[in-house]
Amino acid sequence: MSASAARTLGVLGGGQLGRMFVHAAQRLGYSTAVLDPDPFSPAGLVSHHHIQTAYTDPNGLDQLARCCRAVTTEFENVPALALAHLARSISVAPGADAVSIAQDRIREKTYFASCGVPVAPYAVIETEAQLAAVSEQLLPGILKTARLGYDGKGQIRVQTHAELAHAWDKLQRTPCVLEQLLALQQECSVIVARGRDGSCVSLPLQCNRHRNGILAVTEIFEGNIPEALAQRADTATRTIASHLNYVGVLCVEFFVLASGELLANEMAPRPHNSGHYSIDACDVSQFELQVRTLADLPLVQPRQHSPALMLNLLGDIWPENGEPPWAKVLALPGAHLHLYGKTKASKGRKMGHLTLTGASMEAVRATAQQAAAILGIAPF
Repeated sequence: MSASAARTLGVLGGGQLGRMFVHAAQRLGYSTAVLDPDPFSPAGLVSHHHIQTAYTDPNGLDQLARCCRAVTTEFENVPALALAHLARSISVAPGADAVSIAQDRIREKTYFASCGVPVAPYAVIETEAQLAAVSEQLLPGILKTARLGYDGKGQIRVQTHAELAHAWDKLQRTPCVLEQLLALQQECSVIVARGRDGSCVSLPLQCNRHRNGILAVTEIFEGNIPEALAQRADTATRTIASHLNYVGVLCVEFFVLASGELLANEMAPRPHNSGHYSIDACDVSQFELQVRTLADLPLVQPRQHSPALMLNLLGDIWPENGEPPWAKVLALPGAHLHLYGKTKASKGRKMGHLTLTGASMEAVRATAQQAAAILGIAPF
């Protein structure tokens, strides 16, 4: 390995998560390499090297391997075979096995159960016979594609067997899971970072609110959820990571029922949208933790120094010509604006995020509502 490669970290994927990883790596003195076919990818535009090939292109993967000491991924739908190809010659974290489980809801739910972590009642639908055998107890429910669903995509709510059959047809009869629709008290997520030596640290538990299947608001403050419940979620996430012998940053999303029952929803083998606040409200961000796991640097327990609230900024708030009124937003106390460098805004597209910090959660919420009103985001 050349001296330059020894100081270079690579990432598959050029989106905003890759961009924030690149910034964190560069702050610690590393060069970076991004593999993404888009010549204008947010991460590729700020990286030392941008390899513009498909994720499955062996020549591009070999080029990435030659210029890096280790490679990670910024999204779970990168082909697991690409990670396996890279792992033949360099260190890869997370590994292909972990990513392949996260890519398939059926395997994911089976894996959670094997770890002793409960999930919502569900049925697998891959055949006509399985469709016909669905229990009435699972209705109403949400039909989800087993693969390639995210941010509410590939999901249809159904009330009856007839609606279920129609929804499966609409999803082209691809393998699916039907999850029972539950009355949720809260949605939350836990982010852990695990090193090759088995050391593991976690960020504070995040409480999340979604709109149209896309994360809209995350709140993080001491006491945002009962301590015993937060500890159970943290323990479950660490167990899921440990049983996988996972290396890297991992997020697990949970449902909290009115009964206090905690159910695992899904995992993301990478930094997560709900952890973006850590850049501004913690002494170590999720992206620095990603760098540390990849470079075999010590993992330290992150400390949150300010209550925080994060607003996702979608393309919906962009005027037809021009930009939202950023000057007004940045005049608010404790406002931290992060734009991802995307050239085109469109409905539902994540263009950036705004983190608000302050001395108390009450003050943070009040400022966040002001920011939402300025930007045309519905109150929350």
